[in-house]
Amino acid sequence: MKISDYFAEMYVAGRFAEEGWNVYFPRRDNGFDFIICKQDQQGGPVIRPVQVKGKYPEKDKTNKATYGFMGLLSQVHPDMVLAIPFFDSIDRDMPVFTAYVPRKLVRTSTRGYRCHPAIFENGRVEPRKHYTRFFGDAGIRMLEAPGWSNLQVEAD
Repeated sequence: MKISDYFAEMYVAGRFAEEGWNVYFPRRDNGFDFIICKQDQQGGPVIRPVQVKGKYPEKDKTNKATYGFMGLLSQVHPDMVLAIPFFDSIDRDMPVFTAYVPRKLVRTSTRGYRCHPAIFENGRVEPRKHYTRFFGDAGIRMLEAPGWSNLQVEAD
């Protein structure tokens, strides 16, 4: 495991903990990176498996109309969260944005799975217009909503 991957996982886990989620790490990391759990409004548990895939663009990265994760996932689950922390090509100390995407928006592809909630333009990462609600604090808070697993991108 690269250090940057471990940092991305710990950063996302820390953000969940700050928002009141309990974070549980597996004894062996051969599936989900961790599991989060929180009580819902009615006192029942909300449980979400989490996969973290950090994006670290190189300085010479070209513009992309869609940008995010493409590759293999060791496990998937209908209630899972694909957390994608997007780092800057120059300053990699903290992610610029983090997307928290439901499984329903993670598509299968010829290379495994893909989810592109951002754009990359002129050396900068920005959320795509229809995906903005899945980013940052608002994205984390949406994880508690009933039906979160079935959310879609917003239409015009």
